[in-house]
Amino acid sequence: MDVKEPDPAPGFAWTRRAAMGAMAAGAVGAARGRAEAQPAVATTPKPRPRIAAIVTCYYKTSHGQGIVDRFMDGYGWQGGHHRPALDVVSLYVDQRPKGDLTDERVARHPGLKVYPTIAEALTRGGPTLDVDGVALIGEHGDYLRDDRGRMHYPRYEFFKQTVDVFRKSGRSVPVFNDKHLSWNWDWAKEMVATSRELNFPFLAGSSLPLTWRIPEYETPPDAPIEEAVCVGYGGVDSYDFHGLESLQCFVERRRGGETGVKAVEALRGADVWKALDPASGGSARTKALFDACLCRSFRLTSPMPGYGNAFPNLEQAAKLVPDPLLYRLHYNDGLVGSLFMMSGLVADFTVALKLEDDPAIRSTQLYLCGISPNQTLPNFFSPLANHIEAMFLTGRAPYPVERTLLTSGVLCTAVDLLAEKRGRAETPDLASIVYQAPRESQYMRS
Repeated sequence: MDVKEPDPAPGFAWTRRAAMGAMAAGAVGAARGRAEAQPAVATTPKPRPRIAAIVTCYYKTSHGQGIVDRFMDGYGWQGGHHRPALDVVSLYVDQRPKGDLTDERVARHPGLKVYPTIAEALTRGGPTLDVDGVALIGEHGDYLRDDRGRMHYPRYEFFKQTVDVFRKSGRSVPVFNDKHLSWNWDWAKEMVATSRELNFPFLAGSSLPLTWRIPEYETPPDAPIEEAVCVGYGGVDSYDFHGLESLQCFVERRRGGETGVKAVEALRGADVWKALDPASGGSARTKALFDACLCRSFRLTSPMPGYGNAFPNLEQAAKLVPDPLLYRLHYNDGLVGSLFMMSGLVADFTVALKLEDDPAIRSTQLYLCGISPNQTLPNFFSPLANHIEAMFLTGRAPYPVERTLLTSGVLCTAVDLLAEKRGRAETPDLASIVYQAPRESQYMRS
């Protein structure tokens, strides 16, 4: 699937060059702060984009709260408190469990109104679309988890109701979709196809590709990558998506760009340890990359009580991880990427790369500040919020939605393989997803 970038959404004056330049220098918000310090010019103020937020839940630490609060109240950015140049004017909340913050937010923000349906939130009670951007945040809440372990978050349903309003109104606006597109692969494909059909900017995915990295490392543009490994934690159809996005944001910058994934493997239990053990037919290079990831972890479990820095061998690691998972991606150009989910051994996400003609292994941690013990503020949402804001201001997505289409498809395939106890599947749909990543590095610097 070749990428055709949609035309800019009408009504926005920021250019792509200005926005991307600001992000390369630090952030859209930082650039806007510098612009505000210039002498006043007698021009008509640009209208602030009006945003509809469509969320499953709105309670403390939910994704809805983490993203929408930043739009309304701002967030720390580049040494200052950045207040986005947009207004959240309408809100739809699908579920309101104990601890719901909706009423408090509405009371504190007079320009915000809650609507009983998604359509009314987008039309603001009128006959046609009456917002300039839509944030779909379908994460958290009491939804079905099926016998394959898939969580049926209503992301497709939210999207479908949104584009129904677009069609009836005869116009579209930029849309952000949090995390993977859908648990259903056909629906995920339909979502991207619809964004192309209606020609609106569509941004999706995880916060991990944009968060801080320790140490700061980016894949050089057009680098020849021989192999890549990500080590993470969490369950099936959950944090494994974050691991796939972490892996993909590094490998998509390789020589030739993204070529697509021709096959996916999904292994569980003892087969995972065999893949890491050269004595059992595993790859010594994969094991070296895996070890490099562990050495970047801040939350590596010691195999020896009382020894905080002891490094686990495979036998010790196996005792710490009750349910190890391995998703192995076979790309069209021969690259192999592996995601190891190691709950019990680590509690963070790390990536390691082996580049051609480079004797060293390059590795880093994608730092999720705010979720470690005794931390209270999940700041990793701030870079994501800033990129979403950039899209709402410019009318262009800062990176291709094809990244998340690919990772969504890999995840759907892996979940099916695990449920059916099949080791590998050929993936012609994923093999056709071809795109070029932006040359500009987009993760947050310290």
